[in-house]
Formats: sequence, structure tokens, C-alpha cells
Amino acid sequence: MKAPRYDIDLERFWQDPYPDLAVMREQTPIAFVPQLGATLITRHADIKTCEKNVEVFSSYQPDGLMTQLMGENLMRKDGREHMRERKAIYPSTSPKTVASVWRGQFSAQVGSTIDQLLAQGNSADLFWAFAMPAAADALRAMTGLIDMSAIEMNQVSQGMIDGCANYAKDAEVEARCRDCTAEIDRHIDERLPAIREQPDHSLLSAQLQAGLSIEQIRANIKLNISGGQNEPRDAIAGLIWALLSHPDQLAMVLNDEVSWLQVFEEYARWISPIGMSPRRIARPFCYDGLQFETDDRVFLMFSSGNRDENIFHQADRFDVSRDTSGNLSFGAGPHYCAGAWASRTLIADIAMPEIFRRVEGLRLTGDVPFGGWAFRGPLSLPCGWR
Repeated sequence: MKAPRYDIDLERFWQDPYPDLAVMREQTPIAFVPQLGATLITRHADIKTCEKNVEVFSSYQPDGLMTQLMGENLMRKDGREHMRERKAIYPSTSPKTVASVWRGQFSAQVGSTIDQLLAQGNSADLFWAFAMPAAADALRAMTGLIDMSAIEMNQVSQGMIDGCANYAKDAEVEARCRDCTAEIDRHIDERLPAIREQPDHSLLSAQLQAGLSIEQIRANIKLNISGGQNEPRDAIAGLIWALLSHPDQLAMVLNDEVSWLQVFEEYARWISPIGMSPRRIARPFCYDGLQFETDDRVFLMFSSGNRDENIFHQADRFDVSRDTSGNLSFGAGPHYCAGAWASRTLIADIAMPEIFRRVEGLRLTGDVPFGGWAFRGPLSLPCGWR
């Protein structure tokens, strides 16, 4: 038996996917959504089981949007090929390197951004004035593309994200994505001579030293940018909104009843910045009485699994004191996010405590709209302070 059909309104799903995902978890936990051309897996237990079964639920997707637009990166490979490239970037993303190299740079960059923010007055859209540059400056350092401005880093990341979620096949979105990938290639080409002459801890340098081809390096840098900009940016902005709109939760962290890491992990569960990971069915397979065929497209809906009431009590509630150990925000299998340690350090150790420590009387001054389902976050964050 094939997976049952579930129809969505694409615009409404982009604005808020959670009502549809709740219905699907309850009624059709594995369902084919024709508007997305994919079968969505929405329950936590099924996502964890299927993500680890890489022989069937394969990351290798030669016809997938990411591969077509950005090249075949390590997230679109399985087994030995995936592990070889993951090992190549590890010297740049390891907990040791994050602590000894990146943490200090992140702290200096965030401090400088807050200095500029405070010098400009007592109100700003913190999505653009704080979250965006905090994420972009960290990513410029880690990738090695230090000549790319924060604004440009954000633009190319957003262009690729939009392209990889372009299941409606909008020609304008695809063209913009291709322009962004070409711009990244230009920056890589310009940095290569200096990196070859003086290796450093960057992702570009680590891959060169590991002997990866230029095609592999380009694809993996684009992968790092597409996830390494939007996820921290949206998490920082979204978490500021969440705490300011839940003062009881803010009081808990300011009173040291919970850690900033707990707060970040709960936000990443509650509003998953990366809400989905695609897979391709590698061979005919039956799961839970449903038949999958070779080359079927499957979406592992992390955002839905993170709201599964079988795992998280009152899952729709933002609760910084809850146990989030079962969350799927960074994945659950061999493709667990390689940048997770850097993300936690930037957001939980530096950006969040510093913005609330240094910006006194921080408050929301307007509505904060959200958007997205594959990638989700606030679109603006108007704030004021004393």
C-alpha cells in the first residue's frame, strides 16, 4: 500500500506548517504531499528509525535541488564517501578548534556588532542589525571567505536556501540561486592562493590540506554557507523574540535557574530553524505497511518530530526548563550536523548572553512575522532599549 495523500496550501504551510504537521502526526504520520512531490515522515520515532537506515533512505540525490544548484556536497553522500569528506572538515569544526580558535573570534565579532548597535541609537531591527552580522561574521571566519561582507554572505546564503526549497520550480528563484553560487565560486578562487601559501583553520584550508578536489571544496563550502548562516541567524533572532515574548522564561535564565544552552536547545526544538532533511529511496522497501519505490522522494520532518507529544509533554509550549535530549534539531543519524558545536558556542555561549547583558531594557516594539517550513525563522525583529 502506498502512503496516503495529504494536501496542503503552500502559502499557508510556508506561513505556519505546524497545524498541518499536527494533523499529519495524528491521522497520516507518513503521507504523500503532492504540492511538494514528496512523502513526509512526521513522527519522531519514524524519523529516527528511517534516518539511520541509510541503505534505503539515502542522502545520495543526483537529481535533488541541492545537488543541481550547489554541487554534490557531503550531505548528499552516504557511507565511505560521506565519512571521508566529513573527516576532511573535522579539523575546522571539532570542539577543540571551536574552543581554541573560533570562540575568541566569535566573541570579538559579537562585541563589535553590539558596540555599533549601541552607538546608532536605542532602536533597531535586530534581525538585520545583530543576528545577521553575528552569524555572517562567524561564517566568514570559519569558511575562510574573509573578503566577503556580512551582507553578501547573508544574500548568497538566502539565495541558496530559497533555491533548495524551490519545489514550486520558480524560475526567478532558481536564477537567483545560480547567481549566488557563482559569487561564492569567485570568492573561493580569489582566496585559494593565499590559503595555499599560508594554511589556517578555515574550512577552505582544511579541505585543501585533506586533498579534496576543487569541485568537492566548492560544494562543501556552499553547504556550510547555506546552513551556517541561516540557522544561527534565525536562531539568534528567534530566541530574542521568544524570550522577550515569554518574560517568565527570560527571568529563569537571567536568574541562573537554567543555562543559555538549555534555552537555545529548547528554542531549536520548538521552532526548528532547519525543519526538514530530504532523502531518496535507494531500493523498493516496505515500512509500517507502506510501500516505497526506488527514487521516491522523502522528507524527514524534524520540525514535526520536535513537536511530537509522544516525546515532549505540551510540545507546542516554549519551556526552557524541559529536557530536550530527544530533539532532532541537528539530525539524528550519520549526517548529524557537523557545525553543531560551533553553533552552540556562537549562540548559547556568546551572542545570547552578551545581547541581554549589554543592551539594557531590551523590548519588542512591533510584530515579529515568521516564515518557512524547510528553513524557518523570523523575518524581522523590531526592538528598542534604554
